[in-house]
Amino acid sequence: MEFKELNPESLERAAGMLKAIAHPVRLKIVGYLEDGKKRTVTEIHKQLGIEQAIASHHLGILKDRGVLASKREGKNTWYFLKHENLKTVLNCVSGCCQDQ
Repeated sequence: MEFKELNPESLERAAGMLKAIAHPVRLKIVGYLEDGKKRTVTEIHKQLGIEQAIASHHLGILKDRGVLASKREGKNTWYFLKHENLKTVLNCVSGCCQDQ
């Protein structure tokens, strides 16, 4: 389905996902998960150099908006990109932000 064919409900979902990604910390999280690996909040906060509470807060927003999915295994919750196509969005944003 092409973008112009999306119904109003799908457009709302898309806007919500883009709004969720539109934050520096959340962009970093999504970029870190771009490789397709599942990671815990501990791995994410250590890699990005942010507090665990901040990482958890932003992971919750990304998950609620459909950007990330999670899987609970024992004591750990593993986070990963819900849609493979988000990599394309990241590449487009990255390409647009490079110095010219």
